[in-house]
Amino acid sequence: MPVFHHNGRMTRWSLALLVLLPACAAAQQAEPPNGLLLVAKPGLLDPNFRQTVVLVTQTPDSQTVGVILNRPTQLKLSQLLPENAPAGNYRDAVYFGGPVMRQVIVALFRSGKPPQAPAFHVLKGLYLSMHPGNIEPLLAGTDRRYRLYSGFSGWAPRQLEGELARDGWFLLPATEELVFRKDTRGMWKELVDKALGKRTQGAAPIHVKKDRPASHGFVTRGGRSS
Repeated sequence: MPVFHHNGRMTRWSLALLVLLPACAAAQQAEPPNGLLLVAKPGLLDPNFRQTVVLVTQTPDSQTVGVILNRPTQLKLSQLLPENAPAGNYRDAVYFGGPVMRQVIVALFRSGKPPQAPAFHVLKGLYLSMHPGNIEPLLAGTDRRYRLYSGFSGWAPRQLEGELARDGWFLLPATEELVFRKDTRGMWKELVDKALGKRTQGAAPIHVKKDRPASHGFVTRGGRSS
């Protein structure tokens, strides 16, 4: 799959992901959206994810992919795109999406219908994609709601479950209003406070369902599929 990137050096693992992700995205695109927020707990010290809010979705083969919502960068879009790619219509910051394939441009965008090119269906009407077939029309247009990221975040099957078991993340529902928030300063603290507030009010704990693969909703609350 072609992708927008500005660095010719790619690891073997990155190349493998480029082969696998289009098929995963195409398969997940037809599924109901299952996106949610990972909110780093204060004790999570990994510099890639410390004090982050990550919008994630799970693929049919139980991989987890997403982008960090609260790390805008100083990068210019022109630094990341091929010379002939249109960039003039994009006015937002380029955000750091995560440590996987940082040279790749990823778009989070609204679409009234499933896009033609592979994309992950994250929330109702919201998709995540690194495919030029989705990114080029966004850059060329002026009336679409979207945000661009450099790189993305990814977890292999069961990897995120391990991090949740080690108490590294809060899980919260995601909304379109939040994921496109203009000023993300304070987002992490706001959501940590919200998560702690829910816990102190006696809400049922959120946990990963263990008894079957969770391709349609990979977390549950109080034993019910999300």
